[in-house]
Amino acid sequence: MPYSNSLTFGPIPSRRFGISLGIDLSPSTKQCNFDCLYCELEAAKTVTHMDVYPKVSEVVEAVKDAFAKHEKIDVLTITANGEPTLYPKLDELVDALDGIKGNAKTLILSNGANIYNPTIQNTLTKIDTVKLSLDCVSKECFKKLDRVDDSVDVEKIVEGMIEFRAKHTNSFVLEVLFVKTLNDKPKEIELLYEAIQKINPDRVDIGTIDRPPAYNVKPVSYETLSSIANSFEGVNVNIAYKDRPKAIQNFTEEEILTLLQRRPLTLEDVDNMFTQKTQISLQSLLNSGKVKLVDSSGVKFYKIL
Repeated sequence: MPYSNSLTFGPIPSRRFGISLGIDLSPSTKQCNFDCLYCELEAAKTVTHMDVYPKVSEVVEAVKDAFAKHEKIDVLTITANGEPTLYPKLDELVDALDGIKGNAKTLILSNGANIYNPTIQNTLTKIDTVKLSLDCVSKECFKKLDRVDDSVDVEKIVEGMIEFRAKHTNSFVLEVLFVKTLNDKPKEIELLYEAIQKINPDRVDIGTIDRPPAYNVKPVSYETLSSIANSFEGVNVNIAYKDRPKAIQNFTEEEILTLLQRRPLTLEDVDNMFTQKTQISLQSLLNSGKVKLVDSSGVKFYKIL
């Protein structure tokens, strides 16, 4: 069966990565080893491999066409109507994209299910930014929330992420999507934090449902995400939340340092938490060298180094 939909989409502006061109490796049907309760795609039976997929040459030609039509593309985002690491020619495709990308970077958005596969690990080390999902660590939560194929093992996933981190010298981001009454429980959050410390990604993006999900599940509140972020001490945590509420307060320089010792804060955190007076104090700490502004995979953090 030939594929029927566009292999590329965009380019669209991304707050973290600039102008992004999406590359869909399963354009005609959902092919995934997860069937997450929160997925914005329709519910579908899980699979272990892709049966329908485009040729590498077809993907490359589509990307070349996009470069010809659009003056600025900052990142080539490899994704799928499902899971991109199921694409059987992924290694060949990554090499081919490296040959035509010019100044653009490559990014892959994956559920992480195959990260313990050495072949997949080696392919992903060639990609500029790798973003993997990890919603649960306990087997019970993992199966219930991500509704994974029987071939997927969460313990192996965590072990694989730790191994991959040791190999991957480029940017590595973890993403956790929280769903009410499922992975927002204290024990699940604790297990996630323990795993994140071992994996040691450059950044962790946490968020919740913001589009109509495949199943009847509910988002958590911003307050819950903020509390979780604060519990992930010492981790670069970026809270992804639309229309996040402001909680503007005054903080002394000492209080700012205490906050940053607990966890680094993003520019967005600062805009939503600090009064103008406090932001001036933060700038003073920055000027004195007590605080640094660092870029972590496209997100800037204030932190104590």
